[in-house]
Amino acid sequence: MEPLRAEAIATARLDLVPLLVEHADEMATVLADSALHRFIGGAPADREALRTRYRRLVAGPADPAVSWLNWVIRWRAAACLTGTVQATVSPSATGPIAEVAWVVGTPWQQRGIASEAAHGLVAWLCTQPVTEIVAHIDPQHHASAGVATAAGLTPTDEWQDGELRWRRPTAEL
Repeated sequence: MEPLRAEAIATARLDLVPLLVEHADEMATVLADSALHRFIGGAPADREALRTRYRRLVAGPADPAVSWLNWVIRWRAAACLTGTVQATVSPSATGPIAEVAWVVGTPWQQRGIASEAAHGLVAWLCTQPVTEIVAHIDPQHHASAGVATAAGLTPTDEWQDGELRWRRPTAEL
């Protein structure tokens, strides 16, 4: 399988813009709240650390069978970045699987931005050569479970590193 490339995705209110290193300056502010790291671990990165991370993400993985797909979320009404969505597409015995994740900065939460962005991402992934979409969510992270539900994922009884696996076959869209 050829590596997938992130493409621009538009939803009703949002533009999912393929990640560029230059997004680090604005995103460092968006992701600055340490509360965002309660479930994902780590701490907020400064601009330079985020630039370094974004360079690595834009360069892509060393394994040509894996695709790293990363977007920033631009809220059109406010003309600003509000968060990120991402998918890592990897081979499996049943076909390529996309593992997705999202984060929206604290000032933009509870506006449906994460749900809309995740739904847009999942809809796009369903047009790609991917057989299944999965997310791993901390059972205490109710907001993220709501985002997964809005994106059409359902919880399974599988666990990984203390997180519940949610899934959606792509044929369901």
